[in-house]
Amino acid sequence: MTLSEIKETIEVAVPDSTAYIMDPMQDGQHLEAVVVSSIFKGLPLVKQHQMVMKPLKDAFAQSVHALKLKTLTPEEWDVFKKENNLNL
Repeated sequence: MTLSEIKETIEVAVPDSTAYIMDPMQDGQHLEAVVVSSIFKGLPLVKQHQMVMKPLKDAFAQSVHALKLKTLTPEEWDVFKKENNLNL
């Protein structure tokens, strides 16, 4: 799966979400994702991650070795961007 396909898969599976997919090692196998959605509010972290990972099961079986995942509500995303000096 390409980064854009992973992004699209996540955004279709997780309602009201925006996904940011990165390949810091530039190997297509060790990826990082930040997924922002209001649906995460009040859900335990494990449930949030399950919502993201379940639709990606096939990608992991075929090509992706690891995904570092961060899930945030829009409010948490605003704080995260400020703390990490991101202009996204």
